Amino acid sequence: MNFVEELRWRGMLHDIMPGTEEELNKKMTSGYIGFDPTADSLHVGHLTQIMTLIHFQRAGHKPFALVGGATGMVGDPSGKSAERNLLSEDVLNHNVKCLENQLRKFLDFNTGANSAEMVNNYDWFKNFTFLDFIRDVGKHLTVNYMMAKDSVKKRLEGETGMSFTEFSYQLVQGYDFYYLWKEKNCQIQMGGSDQWGNIVTGTELIRRKAAGNAFAITTQLIKKADGTKFGKTESGAIWLDPAKTSPYKFYQFWLNTTDADAKSWIRIFTLKTREQIEELEREHDLAPHHRTLQKALAEEITIRSHSAEALDTALKTSEFLFGNGSLEFINGLSDEEVLDVFDGLPQFDISAAEFSSGINLTDLLAEKTQVFPSKGEARKMISGGGVSINKEKAADPAQILTNKNLIRGKFLVAQKGKKNYYLIIAS
Repeated sequence: MNFVEELRWRGMLHDIMPGTEEELNKKMTSGYIGFDPTADSLHVGHLTQIMTLIHFQRAGHKPFALVGGATGMVGDPSGKSAERNLLSEDVLNHNVKCLENQLRKFLDFNTGANSAEMVNNYDWFKNFTFLDFIRDVGKHLTVNYMMAKDSVKKRLEGETGMSFTEFSYQLVQGYDFYYLWKEKNCQIQMGGSDQWGNIVTGTELIRRKAAGNAFAITTQLIKKADGTKFGKTESGAIWLDPAKTSPYKFYQFWLNTTDADAKSWIRIFTLKTREQIEELEREHDLAPHHRTLQKALAEEITIRSHSAEALDTALKTSEFLFGNGSLEFINGLSDEEVLDVFDGLPQFDISAAEFSSGINLTDLLAEKTQVFPSKGEARKMISGGGVSINKEKAADPAQILTNKNLIRGKFLVAQKGKKNYYLIIAS
């Protein structure tokens, strides 16, 4: 398939250097995208670049995923209003390993000539002395050229200014491109639109240092239709590490997208064909309340980022919280997974000894916890059939709850009305 055309119809393409598409259409071409290890997990903001590499490989080209063990020590000023804190070498090494493991889930590293490869720029920078760098790299690019870049100009015009460390970042990234061009025959560097200046510095270094040709492609920076930042929620970033963002929350993030966002994101974050997407759109427009687009998007990206089993757990969790899911599902989870299901919902700790001796249901919901503000209100709603304990309607305000009522000997799920859940933990 035509890689550039694929990015174009999916609404991903932003900038492309002249001659790039022609180069890609000639033969199998090697290209790379860099990921800086600022954390020990990638997040959904990285998925556009991951999908770019996936499309690149599916088009028959050879993708390189560069994890920046060296550039992570410097800090990319692109899109930043202030210099970020630099990480220790130990933390960086840990982050690099975590990112490499995550990237291996998305690309095929055993598919013949266009197998993906993982590289770490620390490997070629660790023995590169400062004097060698300024002599062999710095002399090829003028300060005037470097200061003309938007990422530099914006920082120099701001209040905080810019350190020499950050100023040198584009040289370091430029040398990455030169090194991969020379040693790995990498002809193309790709990245988000904020990386255009850094990428072009690499092509310029290749031209000036070795009289070579190299190419560049950037993708659109993803924003929500309302202009707000993509990938952030009230609780923070949506991570690819299931220990940081559970598959259930990950699934819900995509499921809760607006119709406008779902129509663009299903093109960017899935591998569905144009025909499949247009059919889903027709189906969605006939009955928007069924959220056909959101479900298709959430299901595919959850499987790709986690697994089919993780999607199954996410669906069962959704059914339990918002449908008629049974307690059998909760019984099959670990304590940590149970807590994760109820993460963000009210939780109360009660002494296990109190359950051993028995607790009156009304007392539990109005005195021991704050499910109800008063005993009178608790009794009224229990009698009216508005309270469930462990998914079963509670009819008697004087019911006594004991250890036998606890799920896994530790949890009690109280439900007020249809959608208000509370987790009571015997500790």
